[in-house]
Amino acid sequence: MPDHVLTRIANRTGIITLDRPKALNSLSLAMVRALTAILLEWRLDAGVDAVLITSSSEKALCAGGDIRFFHEVGNATPQGGSALLEDFFTEEYALNHLIHFYPKPYIALMDGVVMGGGMGIAQSGPECGLRIVTERTRMAMPEVNIGLFPDVGGSHFLSHAPGRLGMYLGLTGLTIGAADALYVGLADVFVASTDLPALNALIETTPGAQLPAAIRAFAAAPVGESELQANRARIDAHFGADSVAAILASLEGDASPFAQKALSAMRQRSPLMMCVTRELLLRGAALDVADCLRMERSLVRRNFEHGEVLEGVRALVIDKDNAPQWNPASLGLVTDQMVARFFEPVWPAHAHPLRDLV
Repeated sequence: MPDHVLTRIANRTGIITLDRPKALNSLSLAMVRALTAILLEWRLDAGVDAVLITSSSEKALCAGGDIRFFHEVGNATPQGGSALLEDFFTEEYALNHLIHFYPKPYIALMDGVVMGGGMGIAQSGPECGLRIVTERTRMAMPEVNIGLFPDVGGSHFLSHAPGRLGMYLGLTGLTIGAADALYVGLADVFVASTDLPALNALIETTPGAQLPAAIRAFAAAPVGESELQANRARIDAHFGADSVAAILASLEGDASPFAQKALSAMRQRSPLMMCVTRELLLRGAALDVADCLRMERSLVRRNFEHGEVLEGVRALVIDKDNAPQWNPASLGLVTDQMVARFFEPVWPAHAHPLRDLV
């Protein structure tokens, strides 16, 4: 295992600890490969009955993919055609698929920041998954803020959220806490951060096969109400509109602080990628996990060809001028043809890099 991925087995539970605290455990290609290798090994290991993924830092489980890396290698290659980029997204999405269908209980302790790629390694499948949040959880799919779109399976788990909650999260990129995560269905149980030492003791002393049930019994009700639940009617009304422009117009007519916060956020996002994201989620609602990941994989290639994500990362992370020059610059300049281009096949079906997902 590389330095940033630590592993051990305790009482028949395989424990993965992400240990890249200065980068909030942002995923490198080496980390993706390490996670894949250990999960494949433990999948067949009769001495491992469950898997837990956690962090060495209370600040984050994982803040996402290493976007500085994306910017560096994307700019070094015309139209973003870097082999390293190709490998990263192919292998990351294959890892997301592996986690979603993992045959043993897969438990994610989502303490601190869990965003983007961090959601991809935490959103396990409903059969064997258990997702824990704390009052420190800061969850988001903020990709439209850097000129990308909700990937790592986001086209599936956001499009299958109740009502228009997934559309709201995907188009605004706003952050939610524990109560909202539980309400949306992106988390299963709440544990207060003050109870984490006791939870860790429970993990150490409980056999892996019994661990999910033991954690559910240990969990508590979250402190505070869900803001999304309180605003569910207006979310469904606004984000059920038939275009991004119509959503913005609907929000403009709502003076509530909640609507105005969403409106302010969307005015800063990439106009093109908001439109692409809306189409992505509409399509994702009719697809299974594998086909969603295949769709996202093609969109990533189209995105780097276009260059929107490179400009977004430059503005927010590299130069930090917070003034991205989006292309197109305004929503009124985004055409249906521009959006459709992102969904055009990149590879023949038999040559798709994720063709072997089942």
